[in-house]
Parts: sequence; C-alpha cells; structure tokens
Amino acid sequence: MLAGPVVAHLQSFFLRAFLNRRLKAEPPHRIPPPMDSSSSSSAAPAAAAAAEDAPPATEKLAVFWHEGMLAHDAGRGVFDSGHDPGFLDVLDQHPENADRVRNMVSILRRGPIAPFLSWHSGSPAHASELLSFHTPEYIDELVQANANGAKKFCAGTFLNPGSWGAALLAAGTTLSAVRHILDGHGKLAYALVRPPGHHAQPDRADGYCFLNNAGLAVHLALDSGRTKVVVVDIDVHFGNGTAEGFYRTDSVLTISLHMNHGSWGPSHPQSGSVDEIGEGSGLGYNLNIPLPNGSGDVGYEYAMNELVVPAIDKFQPQLMVFVIGQDSSATA
Repeated sequence: MLAGPVVAHLQSFFLRAFLNRRLKAEPPHRIPPPMDSSSSSSAAPAAAAAAEDAPPATEKLAVFWHEGMLAHDAGRGVFDSGHDPGFLDVLDQHPENADRVRNMVSILRRGPIAPFLSWHSGSPAHASELLSFHTPEYIDELVQANANGAKKFCAGTFLNPGSWGAALLAAGTTLSAVRHILDGHGKLAYALVRPPGHHAQPDRADGYCFLNNAGLAVHLALDSGRTKVVVVDIDVHFGNGTAEGFYRTDSVLTISLHMNHGSWGPSHPQSGSVDEIGEGSGLGYNLNIPLPNGSGDVGYEYAMNELVVPAIDKFQPQLMVFVIGQDSSATA
C-alpha cells in the first residue's frame, strides 16, 4: 500500500476549488499541501460553520448515488479468495463490500461537507451504452453468468445474485453524473458507485470490476461532442482496464498513479510500467506513474506537479474524469 492520506488530500483540493468558485478561472498549477488535521477545530463547530456558509442549491456539488448498488455481495472467505478452509469460525468479508460504501454515504450525508452537497439518484445503464466500451461477447458473458446465478471470473472477482443489477446501476449512475456536466447543470459531479470499474477491460472482468464506469463516462463525453478527455486514476492499483480501452486513440489521455505491482495474471496482463505509453495514434497518450511502496503525500504532490499537471496542460482536455480509488489513502 502507499501510505498517507492521499485521497483526503486530493478531495480537499478539488472541494476547495469548488467552494471558492474557481471552476471558471485558470486551473491551479500546483496542488496545495493538505491541511494539518491536528490544528483543526472539532467536527461539530466545523459543520455548523459550513452550514452557515452553504451555497445555494444550484451551486452545490452534485453527488450521484443509488442504494441498489449495495446489493452486490462478493461473499466471504480468506481475504478476497472466497475460500473457506474449514477451520475458521469467522470468515473475512470481501474487501470490496457494501459496508465500505455505507460509511462513505453516511460521511457525506452527515459529515462537515454535507451542506455543500446535493444528492441525485442514478439509474441502470442500458445495453447499448455498455457497448460503447465493452465487446458484445463480454456483455453476453456477464448476462449469462447472471442468468446462471453466479460466476467467478478471476481471482477475487465474483458475480453473485444481485451483482449484475448493482453493476448496471454503477455504470448508469456514473453516466448520470457525466450528463449533469454535459447538460450544463454544473462543472463538477461525484459518482459514488460500486462495484468498481477501472480494471474491467473491453473484453474481460478483472480486479473486482465488471463494467468500466470511467471508460463509459469517457465515451459518453466523446459521443456528446467533446474531442479531448483526460482520465486521472489515483487508485493504488494500475487502472489497466481504462488504459487498455483507450490505448490506441489520441482523443483520450489516460494517467494512472499506482504502486509498482506489475501484472497479476491472465486477467491483468498489463504491467503499469512507464514504457506502456500507447500504440498507433494513441502513442504517447497513456502515462503510467508507478510509485515506490510507502510513498505518501510528498511523493504524490511531486508526481502531480511535475508530471500530471504539465501533461494535462499540454493536452488541453475539454472534460476530466477522476478515478478516486480509496485504497491509495491507506496508512502503513
């Protein structure tokens, strides 16, 4: 794992940009340091102060969510294996479980930034929308697995009863968030979704992911007339599925900051190394930034300022998609 409160750091950065109404101005070219939590006041006064300064409803950050995504249950076992060795009284809950997201929802609804948020419901994606990123054969495989009741696609990746409906909701909720921006209702939206998607490739599931939510979002933007879109992925694992989906195009710049874990098998052949830079017309449009284990805020800040921001400035995108994997914020 990469240490340090990286996710809080980046979310704080984007939230402050939103609250300061800077979205129409020139984007900041350096990421500010995270606020020192030891010097902050208690949560209650902070929440009260935030409530007093809350913007009008039309200026709040739109959060897209649907409780149906909680229906995905990857099961129990030893870590993410689904295996019961037969001698444990209590099996591990799968790392990608509904309780994680329940806590995220409660923090956003009742935490200090609650007054700055507006809530919007997502809806399931349609099959035609899924085909913008995924192959028909792969979608048929998912549909058949759901009809059969369950399937293990690869290590740690289980489609169980309720999973397919949740995956469709995750994809559709992400698309709803993008439409919110494309239709001019705001400049920033947050899709809180599960199952995750950034490992899902056009033709296969991988790493707990079935449908590539970010990839579908990018295609919606391109189909709506945007000609340049950037994806920035800060999950601790390489966003291989998204990178693979746009590896041969120059209309999408994919950037991934991740630990240097390499390939992990047939479902994940990409290594995430610096020499995976795209192919054909996409040559130079995939930027992998593998970071040493133990990298924290200083490492992320340096990578952002010296690599990510200059690449985005040069590319000049018309829309930005951020993949905010929570595992990159784990502390050692």
